[in-house]
Amino acid sequence: MNSNDRPVAVIILNWNGAKLLRRFLPSVMTNTDPDLARIIVADNGSTDNSLEVLKNEFPDVEVMAFDSNYGFAGGYNKAIAGVDNKYVVLLNSDVETPGGWLNPLYEFLETHPHVGAVQPKIMSYNDKTKFEYAGAAGGLLDKNGYPYCRGRIFAYVETDHGQYDAAPSSIFWASGAAMTVRREVYVKAGGLDSEFFAHMEEIDLCWRMQLMGYRIFAVPASRVYHLGGGSLDYKNPRKTYLNFRNNLLMMYKNLPDKSRGRKLFVRRLLDTLAWGMYVVRFDFKNAKAVFMAHRDFARMKKMYTVHPDTDLLDTMNPRRNILTDYYILHRR
Repeated sequence: MNSNDRPVAVIILNWNGAKLLRRFLPSVMTNTDPDLARIIVADNGSTDNSLEVLKNEFPDVEVMAFDSNYGFAGGYNKAIAGVDNKYVVLLNSDVETPGGWLNPLYEFLETHPHVGAVQPKIMSYNDKTKFEYAGAAGGLLDKNGYPYCRGRIFAYVETDHGQYDAAPSSIFWASGAAMTVRREVYVKAGGLDSEFFAHMEEIDLCWRMQLMGYRIFAVPASRVYHLGGGSLDYKNPRKTYLNFRNNLLMMYKNLPDKSRGRKLFVRRLLDTLAWGMYVVRFDFKNAKAVFMAHRDFARMKKMYTVHPDTDLLDTMNPRRNILTDYYILHRR
């Protein structure tokens, strides 16, 4: 699967997504410069007819077929280990790409060697005037480790009026829905944490790349259109469990000794309030998901014994408390 003649490998991770492949893969094939990038579908042990669809309908697309579902993190780690291109694009299977989408991302990385990863503007496929929930115009974290985006805070999503188009901007994390990363940096950082399985792993990776001295940028000259919800609906208890557990793990492993205990104490108190809100709404499945997330965090955190000396939450977050800003001060 190795190929050095093109600098970029666009890797689409697929799991039981035959319908999505038929719907979205043609745009990637048509609108990706073949001299710039190869297109690979890494199949994560699908049990539908994905492999048959790829063989019969997309014979020009390279395929990696895995024996089981390794999750988002494990699947991409296996796929990226199988290529040696300078740059790798992690592209969701439910993303439509317009013409010339990849070139600005590639050109920015080529001219900014201190940047480890970039993302385009991620727009909604269903309403192309609005940003999409998963990534929008670039991801950020507040002081308590809550993720949000330029163009999206919690469930509030902005209409795109060009407000983020002035120039490429430094961000904290790039969305795994459409992230272009230096392969060498990805490998040196340890790749995506397979213990996460899915959700928050790209934020964790970007955190580690920044601790290595690399920066993360959003490049608004590029845009893609993301359907979203292709794996789990945002109200799904499984998604709730993974988001709460992985956020705690991410903070535990990437915060220094001097601030880790205090910040995790505050964060767990805030998560308890979220648990209470689920209970008040009689959403007992999601309340249980929060409880299980904290239980499993307490068990899994023992795997992480090496911590940095730098607290990036104190040095790189533009908002001190997104909960206060959003719910009390009504800042959008």
